Amino acid sequence: MTKTSSFTAPKGVPDYVPPASAEFVAVRDGLIRAATLAGYGHVELPIFEETALFARGVGESTDVVSKEMWTFADRNGQSFTLRPEGTAGVMRAVIQHGLDKSAQLPVKLVYAGPFFRYERPQAGRYRQLQQVGVEAIGVDDPALDAEVIAVADAGYRALGLRDFRLEITSLGDETCRPQYRELLQEFLFDLPLDEETRRRAAINPLRVLDDKRPEVKQLTERAPLMIDHLSESAKSHFEQVLGYLDALGVPYVVNPRMVRGLDYYTKTTFEFVHDGLGAQSGIGGGGRYDGLMAELGGAALSGIGFGLGVDRTVLALRAEGRPAGDTATCAVFGVPLGDAAKQRLMVLAAQLRAAGIGVDLAYGGRGIKGAMKAADRSGAKFALVLGDRDLAENTVGLKDMATGDQRQVPLDEVAAILVADLAG
Repeated sequence: MTKTSSFTAPKGVPDYVPPASAEFVAVRDGLIRAATLAGYGHVELPIFEETALFARGVGESTDVVSKEMWTFADRNGQSFTLRPEGTAGVMRAVIQHGLDKSAQLPVKLVYAGPFFRYERPQAGRYRQLQQVGVEAIGVDDPALDAEVIAVADAGYRALGLRDFRLEITSLGDETCRPQYRELLQEFLFDLPLDEETRRRAAINPLRVLDDKRPEVKQLTERAPLMIDHLSESAKSHFEQVLGYLDALGVPYVVNPRMVRGLDYYTKTTFEFVHDGLGAQSGIGGGGRYDGLMAELGGAALSGIGFGLGVDRTVLALRAEGRPAGDTATCAVFGVPLGDAAKQRLMVLAAQLRAAGIGVDLAYGGRGIKGAMKAADRSGAKFALVLGDRDLAENTVGLKDMATGDQRQVPLDEVAAILVADLAG
């Protein structure tokens, strides 16, 4: 009797196994490549940090910090948290390693990996989410804002994604936000809000505009908007960003009601939206954070970045009928008919792999029929069929899996033939 395992992945934590994992890898690597083409260097970060880093950096009034963090104490009682987002950790690393004092500014970094939020699992919203992010630190230049946005746009388009839109706004700067905050609080305190929402309005009124409850959204429909109260410098910055996006041919929609879920954003703020995902339509977003580094103890440098959801981008591509990635596990599949043939094909496979060609073999002594089915399932372009007679004649059967044509070629020449055929 077969024993069935009772172990499953934790709720809201997805597995990626072949062939779906090929889509995941293609999306992740494609988004990373868009950043490296623009001069962003890789940074690898721990998946957990001191809890205080996120409380101070992300904002204690945010849902991320107040409701969604995975926090634990180590054996010494120190509080750590699985990273819910990437920017605070990057800032910590930049400060710790002195990159904020570098003469080479801006510091441009790209990262990828899992992030963790305690949310209600649903399609496209997981408790372990995969993101690709960039941060450009040290220069307050509207052109850099536009570059960061254009990198994300280029990454999506290189993957074949089409039916998405960029929504953008400005959240102002230190000269206009205090006055707007007072204006917004006056408006909110006159509304019949529940006690918890009024508490949030007192701490950070922008959080109330980000409330997803229909009754709150209806009450705040006529709230004053930050974009109508920008300082001259913030307004000029935003107009320049839009001008650069126009020059780069990056389409956008100004959404004055947009509020991101993290407290550190200032000035340029943006989100990429895909309507094929239903309610969870955001596939990525980011913005400028001019005071974050100083808040965390570093130099008073500005920065801008984004986080793009790999999981959601995979779903968006599927919604458009454009699956990413090649699901083939190899380019060549070896079918040995006997032990001597298996050994010879293993040697040949090692040679081909050294030449950069993916090769798999049929193991387990399966017959020719089962082995050829395995070759077909692998997605390989060619199969190599080798038996005792072939060995005696120093030849191997080379089968084109698309056409079904098979020909005998010299064993000593098959590696060169495959390299040439696959290169073409």
